[in-house]
Formats: sequence, C-alpha cells, structure tokens
Amino acid sequence: MRATECPQRISPWIRHRFVGHILLILCLAVFPAAAATTDISKLLKGIEDRYNHARTLQVHFAQTYMHAQGRRMEAGDLYLRKPGKMRWVYSNPAGKVFVSDAKNAWFYSPATNRVEKMKLKETDDMRAPMAFLLGRLDFSRDFREFRSRPEGEAMFITAIPKSEKMPYREVSFLVSPAHQIQRLIVTGQDGSVLQFDFSAEKVNPPLEDSLFGFQIPRGAEFVDLTDSQAN
Repeated sequence: MRATECPQRISPWIRHRFVGHILLILCLAVFPAAAATTDISKLLKGIEDRYNHARTLQVHFAQTYMHAQGRRMEAGDLYLRKPGKMRWVYSNPAGKVFVSDAKNAWFYSPATNRVEKMKLKETDDMRAPMAFLLGRLDFSRDFREFRSRPEGEAMFITAIPKSEKMPYREVSFLVSPAHQIQRLIVTGQDGSVLQFDFSAEKVNPPLEDSLFGFQIPRGAEFVDLTDSQAN
C-alpha cells in the first residue's frame, strides 16, 4: 500500500471504541447545558416566589449611573408596597425623591428645585420597573434569553427583554442562595448603565400608605408631563 493511501476498513473493536468516545463527548456537552438551564429556571422561580409573595419591601441602595459624560454615585432607601407603589428617598444627594402611587410618578431634585409628574407605565425612567417587583415578577413573560455565571456563592444572571421597545436592552442581577437580589444593573438603549447595590433588605415591614403620596415643595417648579405622554 502506498504512503498516500488510507485503509478503507476499521475493525469492529476500534469502531466500537470510537463510537463510544463520541457518545461520551456528546453527553458531556449536552447534560451540563440541560442542567444549567434547569438550575437557572429554579433560581428564577425562587426569585419570583420571594418577591411576588411579599406585600412590602424596604432596602438600602447605592446607585451608580454611568454614561458618556462620566459617572454619578448616589444612595438612599427604597420602599415598595404592592401593587406598584414605591418611594426612593435619597440621602446622597439629600432631599432627592422619586415616588409612585401605582398610577403616576413624581420626581423631585433639590438641585433644580423642580418637580416632574409622569405616568408610571409610560415613563422611560429606568427606576420605574422596580415598582412592579412585588407581585408581578415574571421572567418568562418579559425576557427571552438568560445567561448566568457564578460569583462566589451568588449567581450573576443577565436577561434580554423580549420587546425592543423597552428603555433598556438588558438587565443583569446578582442573586444570593436565598434568592435575594443583591445587585441590579440596567443597560439602557443608549448604552448608559444604571447599577444598584442593595443591602439591609426587609421583607414585609409595616409601611404606611401615606409614604407613597407626594407633596410639591413650596416654591418648586412643577411640570406635568402626563398630558404629553398621552399624545
């Protein structure tokens, strides 16, 4: 047989070993992927159960906003009450407030002494979706793709929304083994990034309904955006 020729037949023993190795490789490739999908599904279900069963929530947040012009860091406390009510109270900068009564939202900044009123479901403010964290969390309804990687004992998950009309193009979150969201990263359609690091979470603390009302500060400029959102 010339050196350039290859044997045309393989012994049954070699063929059996070869096929066995191929099947083993395929199993190793497929089963971890299936297991990972199952693990993510269980983790997402655990997150939904934790927050959908809660009536109220209180948590401290550290907020970092990154955009083309630089970054801004702020902090405060977030209060949530089912359904759709929330209040962001900023300690840095002091006096800044973002409030929702489940229908409308108000944003006040002491730096500009200006109040903006907007429809909660139509605003492009990336804090707005947090109003529906309690009771309406449904990952399979809102997202089409999930990626995950471990980060210490926690799991870091990135979710891609089904709709391209959302003000964000992806949402990432760090989840503890107890299904607590410890970090939330929202990437906007414009490439800006809003990151929240959460701590001192309290589930079902007593929260008065008056906490989710808003009074316009004396002398503040008031801008009602609800009419323009309706057009």
